[in-house]
Amino acid sequence: MQVLKRHKIIALVLLLITIILPVSAVFTVQNIPKPSSNPPPSYTNVLFPSPTESTSTPTIYTTETPSNTPAPNLHPKPTPFLFPGEVVQYQSQNLTPISVYIDTINQHPDVAIKGTQYIDKSTYQLAITGLVNIPMNYTYNDVLDNFNSTSEVATLPCVEGWSATLLWEGVPIKDLLQQLGVSPNATTLIFLASDGYSTSLPLNYVIQNNITIAYKMNNVTLTPQTGWPFFLVAKNQYGYKWIEWLTEINVSNDSSYLGFWESRGYPNNATVVGFQNNPPLQAIFPIVLSIVIISIICLVVVFVHRLRTRKVKEIDIEIVN
Repeated sequence: MQVLKRHKIIALVLLLITIILPVSAVFTVQNIPKPSSNPPPSYTNVLFPSPTESTSTPTIYTTETPSNTPAPNLHPKPTPFLFPGEVVQYQSQNLTPISVYIDTINQHPDVAIKGTQYIDKSTYQLAITGLVNIPMNYTYNDVLDNFNSTSEVATLPCVEGWSATLLWEGVPIKDLLQQLGVSPNATTLIFLASDGYSTSLPLNYVIQNNITIAYKMNNVTLTPQTGWPFFLVAKNQYGYKWIEWLTEINVSNDSSYLGFWESRGYPNNATVVGFQNNPPLQAIFPIVLSIVIISIICLVVVFVHRLRTRKVKEIDIEIVN
């Protein structure tokens, strides 16, 4: 009889596990973000200026005539378009079109502290200075021709509430530093731009996350409006760490260095916790909850079983007596 009861209890627990775990697994799978399988929207192609041209990227506006005449101060919304060679999907991930990104930063002029920078390719040099054995000045072509490049999708999250998910192609900073002999006292990389903007990142973060300086966005070479010649891809950091128009990387031991916005009150630690690469908490919550529920049920079943067993023994003792 006791064996039969135990079998019933075990069967009940197994039944509960069989029901709860599959349900939680299905719920979890549904809540994990998946790359969109929808085809990207179609955009109009336009001519693309070279990085050294001073002309700004053209903006296309809608040409439909509204039925009612708009107010004189009402401007039509720019229509997204694609540059030649631009991709808007990469490995099943939808990307923000460059034109949308440009329109967004145009609506936030404080992103560029002195406006768009137009840098002469023939005189440009990327300086590697500070705590290195061999300070170096790389030309634009030196960087592109002498170092391996990598491609990755990363989202730039701005503290003002907007973000852009883009395909970045660039050169890992650790490769630029490797042959120069970095001092063991170095802790920080300070990045400087042509407009006087600056920011910094821990050296360990840059090395461990294989941080790159990008020269392409969505498979299109950067333009002055998108940060030519190099754009720092500071993954999992807020946008004020993503420096454009990069001209110098200073290897330093000043871990308290404050860049442009940091010296104006922004935190030096701009890490976006759990951003992009980590699944959201709600994705793993059902499994954790299921384990807790099953554990509680098992404890209750064991407690009830022991209580009944004790009562049965007490009754048997009374009968014997």
